[in-house]
Amino acid sequence: MSYGMQASGPSQEVPVCPRHEDRVSYVRCQRCGRPVCGECQRTASVGVQCVDCVKESSRTAPSHRTVYGGAVRPGKPIVTYSLIGASVAVFILQFVVPGLTQMFGYAPVYTLLEPWRMLTASFLHSQSFFLHIVFNMYILWLIGQSLEPLLGRTRFLALYLISAFGGSVGVLLLSPVTTLVIGASGAVFGLFGALFVVQRQRGGDVRQLVILIAINAVLGFVVANIAWQAHLGGLVAGGLAAAAIAYAPRGKHRTLIQAAGLTGVVLILLALGAARIWI
Repeated sequence: MSYGMQASGPSQEVPVCPRHEDRVSYVRCQRCGRPVCGECQRTASVGVQCVDCVKESSRTAPSHRTVYGGAVRPGKPIVTYSLIGASVAVFILQFVVPGLTQMFGYAPVYTLLEPWRMLTASFLHSQSFFLHIVFNMYILWLIGQSLEPLLGRTRFLALYLISAFGGSVGVLLLSPVTTLVIGASGAVFGLFGALFVVQRQRGGDVRQLVILIAINAVLGFVVANIAWQAHLGGLVAGGLAAAAIAYAPRGKHRTLIQAAGLTGVVLILLALGAARIWI
């Protein structure tokens, strides 16, 4: 007795994921056509793509820039929130760690031996006047939500730190050498100055902002224990730093020009501080 048998064709290779060769997958990447396992699948507009194609697509995709050249970052202003979080955390530590305020607050007398105080002081606040940190963090949150997306994270952080440093330079130039100052007021006034420059550069109305700056400046002279010197130094430094960013000409060298401008502002502040110390 004979049986009819269908001749077997050539054996077909079982599709496996290139990144995990022990995993069989009949799902293929919509871009390169290779098998892709569940771990390596990434949802695309149509079907799925493999990890390698997603990375290549991200690398070759044109980067989106803000009007001032910073990278566009969707979502919350991370730098602003981080600065607020750091300030609040340090404020809590001031109650926990004895002597922390005196250890990291700034006075001109510390400039030569402990220059880092010129920045660390901006993260400290008065333990006896709760509105000190509340006001500064509110202004940082308010202005940061506008400036950070406009400038980009790196430029905004540089602006904030330069303003804080400028506030300390203002204290160094205009205050007695033993005057201890703390608070983010210098940096906050730097944000005021930066917002003024940006608004002017973009053709916006700055009258309300000028009134707000003037009111806060006057408070520094009529309310006790407010370092108007830090306000003035931060305001000038922030305005200069913002001008270096906002007025840099467009083009492929704009980032380099902005970096050079910001470096120039820092060098000016250093020169003023050195002149105050040595002359």
